[in-house]
Amino acid sequence: MSGQSLLVPGELSPTRSVPGNIRRPEYVGKPAPTPYNGPEVQTPETVELMRTAGRIAARAMAEAAKAIAPGVTTDELDRIAHAYMCDHGAYPSTLGYRGFPKSLCSSVNEVICHGIPDSTVLKDGDIINLDVTAYIGGVHGDNNATYLVGDVDEESRLLVERTRESLNRAIKAVRPGRQINIIGRVIESYAKRFGYGVVRDFTGHGINSSFHSGLIVPHYDSPHATTVIQPGMTFTIEPMLTLGTYEYDMWDDGWTVVTKDRKRTAQFEHTLVVTDTGAEILTLP
Repeated sequence: MSGQSLLVPGELSPTRSVPGNIRRPEYVGKPAPTPYNGPEVQTPETVELMRTAGRIAARAMAEAAKAIAPGVTTDELDRIAHAYMCDHGAYPSTLGYRGFPKSLCSSVNEVICHGIPDSTVLKDGDIINLDVTAYIGGVHGDNNATYLVGDVDEESRLLVERTRESLNRAIKAVRPGRQINIIGRVIESYAKRFGYGVVRDFTGHGINSSFHSGLIVPHYDSPHATTVIQPGMTFTIEPMLTLGTYEYDMWDDGWTVVTKDRKRTAQFEHTLVVTDTGAEILTLP
């Protein structure tokens, strides 16, 4: 890993089109979404719609992930996910969200989140996170995962494996009646075993008819995250763990977030609904 060069911005391809019969989120063509003022607890009917959106997002991510290999561009991965969502009647939620120009986020190596797919060519030994959200039926389903590109060093492989495990542990900790900071407490205590940083400034979030409802789900033990978890709440958990500092820099594009020390980082995410006894994952393929 030490011999790998740092990421630099590539060239963007033209904006991909979405068939006119596919319903757009309200924020498309606007500088920002309309603030959400609805409930965090959703009806069974809304949850069922989110299950459909989540399934499409998960399958689109899986389709794109099949193409991950040395020599493939991140733009090609975007093309695959975009086509899958459109072919299944869904709008790629990131496309046009606050001006984001692509249909997924592709975050390579030291990129924490929000990497923009472009002409960047994946190399043997890279790791890459794909973050895919689908909008259909008036609701969103959001998921991401980090993948290995070719022959990846042990340190990076373990980071990816343990970040996935931190998400799994956090999901198991969700229970009605608990405060939402139980999620960050579980993730942070696990990450500390390995000396990993836990990103603080980018979090999980409420999701429903709104891409980001305003509910914040920290991945560290925040004393301010006192919202009580209730059955029917829908939100994402998406821990970002780093080999070094959790501090970050942002590229001039206003989106791409990289670790300040340029060490590698991994992330995994699911959209969940709280049940009477725990949490159900809505982003399963």
